This record gives sequence, structure tokens and C-alpha cells, in this order.
Amino acid sequence: MELTPLNIGYACINLTLQANKITTNRGMIKKTFTERGVTYASELALKNVQDLLKIVEWNLEHGFRLFRISSDVFPWLSEYRISDLPDFSEIRAMLEDIGSRPIRLTLHPGPFNQLAGQGRVLHNTIRDLESQSEIFDLMRLEPSHWNKINIHVGGTYGNKSATLARFSQNFKLLSENLRARLTVENDDRPSLYTVADLVSLYETVGTPIVFDYFHHALNPGSQTEEDAFLTAYHTWDVRPVFHYSDSRKDHEDPTARREAHADWIYSPVNTYGKEVDIVFESKMKELAILQLRELIGG
Repeated sequence: MELTPLNIGYACINLTLQANKITTNRGMIKKTFTERGVTYASELALKNVQDLLKIVEWNLEHGFRLFRISSDVFPWLSEYRISDLPDFSEIRAMLEDIGSRPIRLTLHPGPFNQLAGQGRVLHNTIRDLESQSEIFDLMRLEPSHWNKINIHVGGTYGNKSATLARFSQNFKLLSENLRARLTVENDDRPSLYTVADLVSLYETVGTPIVFDYFHHALNPGSQTEEDAFLTAYHTWDVRPVFHYSDSRKDHEDPTARREAHADWIYSPVNTYGKEVDIVFESKMKELAILQLRELIGG
């Protein structure tokens, strides 16, 4: 297998460092937040940001120039503004340091974000996405799809076309910086969105499509992998970031769910002669890529 993408990375957790309790996922249950409030949230957030810098430094030392940041760096972020945290000055300085490093950083907030939603769902989605975009603002990263904030459209609400039109309308409610960073990804279920379905969003609001190879294999629609890849590729105004993983069911556990990601990397990545960056979504994180490098002598 040849590692052709320009930048290769993984998502959220560094297993090597986590063994030494270096993590960006320190959090707490609602009861603890109610009892200890933003002061404790600030303490945890500062530790998470400090460890994020350690992970970024490790990545650069080991040749990883792409990394997806966990969306849980700031516990209970929906309940406060980052600038109101007692440790904000130190947090901001740390984030600026991280943002100055030669690594491409991305975010992938959770599936509860439904920009095509309505009422409270839409309100919560906008609040969460704006908070995630603020993290990149504090890193002093120029608003662009280079540092993407990637989401799925979500449910179809019984009508794909109407839902996509509502997504495009709600997109206008976002800040300029968030709009400049937002991308959308194809889904793994036939009841949801293929790459071809998402083209209308690109045509109406300019949102690039993140091509997920594994999701396409499960939900190709009428397109071949190459067709879907190229369709997504041509929606980007910077070098794309695409997602790759293998099937756990096919390679490791025949009883696994069809959507389950494998621990390791088994198949070659075909980038069809294009320059793209790849986030490998293997469960063994950086260890899977290091193993692959060793196998191919890279």
C-alpha cells in the first residue's frame, strides 16, 4: 500500500499518550457541573488544552501533520462562554500556541448537531457549532475550509429535498467565520445522504463535501467510488480532507455491525491521482498508521 495523501492523520485520541494519562477528554457528569460550576470546568478545560499541545507536539515529531481535535475539550461548553472561564487568559495563550504549529487541525462535532432542524434543536446546534468555531478563532486560524468543522446533515424529516433546502436557509444564520469553515459528509445509511445528495448544498451555499470512503461503500447511491470521490473533490476551494476506514465486520469480527470501523488499516487508499489529506478513522488511532508505515517501510 502506498501512502499517497499529502497529510495523514487520525481522530481525537492518541493512544500512546493516553497510556500516560495525556488526554483532551476530561469531563464530568451534569450533577458534578451543577455542584462545581464553571470554575471546575475551567480547570478541566485548561488541562485538556495543555494536553492538546502535547499531542500536537507528538504528532509533529512523528510526522503527523493532520489531526482532528476532540469536540469535548471544553466540558459543558453549552453552559458558558469560553471567555468567561477563570483560566481564560492561560487557555487563550495555549490555544494561540497550538494554532501557530505547522499542523492542519479539524473538528467534527457530534451527530446531535442538526442544522436542518427547527426550534430548540436548531438553537442548540448553532450554539454548539459557533462555540467550536470560536476555538479556531482563539487559535488565530484564518476562517477557511483548511480547518474544517465537519457535520452530517442529519435526519431527512421525511423529505430529503425540503430538509436540504432548510439546511441551506439555516446556514445563513451562522457567523461568517463558521460559514467559512463548515463542511458536510456523506452518510453510511441508504435512508440518509449520499455524495450526490449533498451536491445541492454546495451549489446553494458553497459547503464542500467530505468524502468518507467507508460510508460510500455502505451507501453509494448511483455513483461508483471514483465518481463520488471526484464529485466531492471538486467542491473544495483548498486541498480536501477525506475520511478513510475499513470494515470491522469484513476484517476482524463477522458479528460486528455493518457500520463498525475496524481497529486497523487493511485496504489501500485510492486518491485517483488527486492531492488530498486523509483522516484515518481506525479505532487504533495513531497506532494503526504507525503499523502501516512499518509494513510498507515508510
